[in-house]
Amino acid sequence: MSVREHAVFVKRYTIPEKIDDASRVFCFNDGLLLINKDDPDNSLPSFLEVSRLNGNLSEWHYLGEQDGAPSCCVGVDEGVEVPESFEFRDLRSLYSFLGIELWRLAGYARQVVDWGINFRYCGRCGRETSFMNVERAKVCDHCGLVSYPRISPAMIVAVISDGKILLARGRRFRGPYYSVLAGFVEPAESLEECVTREVREEVGIEIENIRYFHSQSWPFPDSLMIAFFADYRSGELTIDPVEIIDAGWFSPDNLPKIPPVGSIARKMIDEFKSIYSRRHRISD
Repeated sequence: MSVREHAVFVKRYTIPEKIDDASRVFCFNDGLLLINKDDPDNSLPSFLEVSRLNGNLSEWHYLGEQDGAPSCCVGVDEGVEVPESFEFRDLRSLYSFLGIELWRLAGYARQVVDWGINFRYCGRCGRETSFMNVERAKVCDHCGLVSYPRISPAMIVAVISDGKILLARGRRFRGPYYSVLAGFVEPAESLEECVTREVREEVGIEIENIRYFHSQSWPFPDSLMIAFFADYRSGELTIDPVEIIDAGWFSPDNLPKIPPVGSIARKMIDEFKSIYSRRHRISD
């Protein structure tokens, strides 16, 4: 079956006694995914192919099955030699190549691999941890501390004023584009409080009418993006130079370079364009 075909993926947590050689594997090297660049319909290596790599592998994780076809994930050291038809690629660049369902599963796999590497030892007593069979968790056999994959909640917000959207260019962006504002949730902070605080800190304005839009797992490395729209209330744009290079208000027909398809930021900007371009046509 082509990996692009849609089928329900059933998550599993117990590693089988024997993994079939044909099982597909999400193999990561420092966050980069190993793919078969010559065959988009069978883009992932098999368990047998990964097992033959000349490099040190991290512990294996069993992810589950899709139409009975099992999937695993593993990490491999830098510098490993791979067959000529394979290469390691940044997962961000593979959205179209893999298709949305496989891309999401690859994101899940990346987070699991990172968690396995980072939580090999107990954070309380330093002893080695072992897998739990009933859930995606590790337990310390010495002190009993249970560790789960790390998930970092972050808000992302599109602020609207008079038919224009607030976009900013952040210093940590991976490309020369403008996007909506985002930031991580602080301890004891509600999502709405986080939205208000981040907007105030980054661009110096006040907002109102905060409303939920969508959410998206963003495995770079472990964010859960919770998206909102909000309306401008008061204040002048005053950017935080530590975080922001530039910010401004943009109309639907005069947008700067924006994030690529696949990110929730792009989905929000496209939603803004759809709504406010339509309103502009109606008003004309």
